[in-house]
Amino acid sequence: MSEINEPLYLSLENNQISMKNDTNSPDTFDGNIAWILTAACFTWLMTPGIGLFYSGLARRKNALSLIMLCFLTIPIVSAQWFIWGYSLAFNRNSSPYFGNLQNAFFSDLDWDSGPTNASQNIPEFLFAFFECMFAILASAIIIGGAAERIRIFPTIIFIFLWSTLVYDALASWCWSINGWMAKMGGLDYAGGVPVHVASGAAALAFCLIVGRRREDSGLVPHNRIIDVIPHNIINVVIGTIFLWFGWFGFNAGSALAANKRAIMACIVSNLSASFGGLTWMLLDYWRNGYFYAVSFCSGAISGLVAITSGAGYVSPLSAIIFGISGGLICNLAGRLKSPLKFDDSMDVFAIHCVGGFVGNVLTGVFADKTIAARSGEVILGGAINGNYDQILIQLLISFVGMIYSFIATIIILFIIGTFLRCTLRLNTDGELDGADITEHGEAAYCFADANE
Repeated sequence: MSEINEPLYLSLENNQISMKNDTNSPDTFDGNIAWILTAACFTWLMTPGIGLFYSGLARRKNALSLIMLCFLTIPIVSAQWFIWGYSLAFNRNSSPYFGNLQNAFFSDLDWDSGPTNASQNIPEFLFAFFECMFAILASAIIIGGAAERIRIFPTIIFIFLWSTLVYDALASWCWSINGWMAKMGGLDYAGGVPVHVASGAAALAFCLIVGRRREDSGLVPHNRIIDVIPHNIINVVIGTIFLWFGWFGFNAGSALAANKRAIMACIVSNLSASFGGLTWMLLDYWRNGYFYAVSFCSGAISGLVAITSGAGYVSPLSAIIFGISGGLICNLAGRLKSPLKFDDSMDVFAIHCVGGFVGNVLTGVFADKTIAARSGEVILGGAINGNYDQILIQLLISFVGMIYSFIATIIILFIIGTFLRCTLRLNTDGELDGADITEHGEAAYCFADANE
């Protein structure tokens, strides 16, 4: 991610105070370790948070299934990351396009420094653990695109294959020391392309391949999208709280040190989320006359998505523009699914792909080389520094990430359905009864009718 400047320490020599570099200071090394361990745990919390968010927006009969599908991405992707995912994404000897298996099963990892310029002040084992949280979250986000109609076992296979063929490739392109997107000057501080654009595009492909949800009557709608009333808005709010809290680790932890970059990432993330939530809520108030809690939560997440790629590059004032733009554009994008007749159950494409795209482009505009320099990273900056080419670079990496993820997801789903003979979608009775009873044999609420 971003390059980290060598910290400066005061020393007393010949009764004179001087400044010197000391990257091997035990106190600094241990402080960086403590912060990134904490940030990794913050980021871990985002995955059950997205499960709660999706669960609350769905119908009761699918509430448990959505929490568990998101939760299951933790062991699945953790295993994949340990077996070969980390090596494919961050191997020091990777090609510009993909890594190799040199670090499979976490072999030959360094206890002194990570494999990127940004991770020199933490052990590689910690870097691998922190980056695993990003891979987990990206896979969990996709679940919302085809929620309420997918089976567990084929989805588990999909998560394993997608994290290998899509996420690992994009992470390598954006963040590895030899990645072609990084080499061409693409700026992606914390996952605008590998996490958000990629998962949003994959969710769109998933919902198109699986098809639209069925009505409770059993009839498949041909001319409209089902308007599902969220069954538990408290879950939506709690999920948003987990996500917002976890995002501080997601963005500020991407500094990979306890430094000024991490401080700025926290500030701009909070501002963007705040203005994103207010923008979406006020838009819906203008249309319908109510201050919807779901509207604020959706807008806050849009603001967080938008600021992800620029969190370590932009000023607090710029973050307000990120938040307002994310809330406004993602709100409008969410309204496209009805006229275009695709059933993206949780607006994953609108919030994550579109929001990530908006954030990437705005990073090309507002990236400030003086902010990057706070931690020693040298960049040309964005349009505000006179580097207008950065906008084109950001557009390119966003389009490539979106198209690659969309096409690769379709191919993976085709392989699962055709060659592995796994049916992705619940049958009619299973979908009408709900995934909780059909797939888990349990209900989320012991007092609720399974068919509600």
